[in-house]
Amino acid sequence: MFTHRLVFPASVLRGRGAIKHLGAMCGRLGQRAMLVGGKRAIASVEAKVADQLEQQMVSYLGSEVFGGVCCQEEINRLADVFRTQGVEVIIATGGGKALDTAKAAGVKCNIPVVTLPSIAGTCSAVTSLAFRYHQDGEFRDMMPLPCGPTAAVIDADLLATAPLQWLSAGIGDTLAKWYEYRAISDLNQLTGLAGVARTNSELCYTLIEHFAADACFAVQDGKANNALEQVLDAIFLYAGLTSIMSNGAHTGASHALYEGFTACPKTRHVAHGLLVGYGNLCLLALENRSDEELLTAIALARASAVPTQLAHITPGLTEQDLAVIIDRSLSTPDMANMPGDITFEDVRRGIERVEMLGAKIN
Repeated sequence: MFTHRLVFPASVLRGRGAIKHLGAMCGRLGQRAMLVGGKRAIASVEAKVADQLEQQMVSYLGSEVFGGVCCQEEINRLADVFRTQGVEVIIATGGGKALDTAKAAGVKCNIPVVTLPSIAGTCSAVTSLAFRYHQDGEFRDMMPLPCGPTAAVIDADLLATAPLQWLSAGIGDTLAKWYEYRAISDLNQLTGLAGVARTNSELCYTLIEHFAADACFAVQDGKANNALEQVLDAIFLYAGLTSIMSNGAHTGASHALYEGFTACPKTRHVAHGLLVGYGNLCLLALENRSDEELLTAIALARASAVPTQLAHITPGLTEQDLAVIIDRSLSTPDMANMPGDITFEDVRRGIERVEMLGAKIN
């Protein structure tokens, strides 16, 4: 008999000033801690992390700069660093790729990982999944991990100081939880777990719809407010629970198009959630949703600084580039989750429709 295995983070600390509890959390896990993340992420949190560890008499072993791509080679490299340095607690900061790499390396070494996201780009801080890429940045697979983060520290004050594009990316990725799960789930055959995942995914949409605009203003001001906290809960908690409750089987055309975009050198550098956010609009077009519904979705994306046209992603995409992107998206397991067969012509027409309606709003 198949067992549905749910892997939750052991503890989540959320809200303004949550980082003030980081030291106590790490102190319960080990006495030798290392911070890993991108250069900018480390610079934004290192002083506070070091102070927190000092207060709890946990040895700070310094920081290790993440290489930029969550590939197996980087996972192996970080694992070797952790073993060599005798790390007992990993503190992972940055965005999804840095957190995923640290989580996977921690699993490889059997070392607890505390995630401290410095940007709100995805729900990676709480999930037991790692999006793996090839070394050149093209998407490889979504790798399930046997355990999730031991703790996640979601500090609204810290996240309010990140550039707006990263909150926009998180919003795009979180909206996909509803758009995709609605597209691939059968209301007549929902089990309890699938029903919970669907409910969480709809809550993600509702919170974004109500609070995204004010949350974006908070980030532009660099000061957390209630709207930002609501949106952060949607990005990390409710989107994360959707991923956990569905065991990762919640994705569709939005993520398939994202994977297609990573096959094109012109677009693979763009944040995951921004590309997924554009893919959401194409998904609605593939479902033959009405112009009115599409225009509403475009307006919400626009209010959240999510791309609504290809030119917003990168200028100068050619028909050949689009062919590569579409072909790659059609070969993904995510596109296979969609009901019915999706063809190249279907996706191309969907993109054309989104471009046309997006131009009307312009």
